Amino acid sequence: MHTRTDVLRASAEWVWLPRGCDHETTDLQLVRYPARFGGGVRGSRVESSSDAASVLDRAIEKTRVWGERELTFWTNESDIPDLEQELQARGAEHIDTVAVFAQAIAGISVPVPEDAVAEIIRTEAQIRRMDAVNVAVWGQKPLDDEGILTELAETTRALEDRSGLRVLAALDGQPVSTGGCTVVDGFVRLWGAATIESARGRGSYRAVLAERLRASAEFGATTAIVKGRVSTSAPILARVGFERFGDERAYRLEV
Repeated sequence: MHTRTDVLRASAEWVWLPRGCDHETTDLQLVRYPARFGGGVRGSRVESSSDAASVLDRAIEKTRVWGERELTFWTNESDIPDLEQELQARGAEHIDTVAVFAQAIAGISVPVPEDAVAEIIRTEAQIRRMDAVNVAVWGQKPLDDEGILTELAETTRALEDRSGLRVLAALDGQPVSTGGCTVVDGFVRLWGAATIESARGRGSYRAVLAERLRASAEFGATTAIVKGRVSTSAPILARVGFERFGDERAYRLEV
């Protein structure tokens, strides 16, 4: 099991770079999201000798240079300096909180009901079913044919080099839940979990979780890390053995 410092830093360094995004990594991480994911800029991972006001000023200026009007910043306990008070002072709106969970994979036990069946995604048909779940849950635009094939190629490549995978779970033969994971430096990052609302509470999320843990251990991961929303997955993660290491809070600022 990694240390608390390892976990918090790994959480701060965990940044999603969507296909087609612009991004900049200096003493902070900034990512400009494509319109398909709502646009705007996401900021995180601060490690700077400047004060909080100066760091935030640079993030705001880059957001404007990219032609975006909205900056969403995710705070983390390991940030140097911490921007949370500066964001609050400038009137940023607190819009989301996730709990940072981690645990040795060997210390996690996930009970899965028999009617929740999970499978590793390997085919174009599975990618299409996964996309339908994501569209229903996140309200994003569906992938076009080119996007489907690109997603399949990326998923296949990750499986081949044992760096990650995606999972799809079904109830009564209908795909209702999905999630992905990436293996980095002994950690498996569990991300993108989505379950159709009408299927929640029936075990499909747990099936996706269990399959990702099983497969990532085969890929060499020893510690699982996941960011769980306090209103949805966090209670499930706590029940199956994950330890809570802290919170990350998102603040939205109109620039």
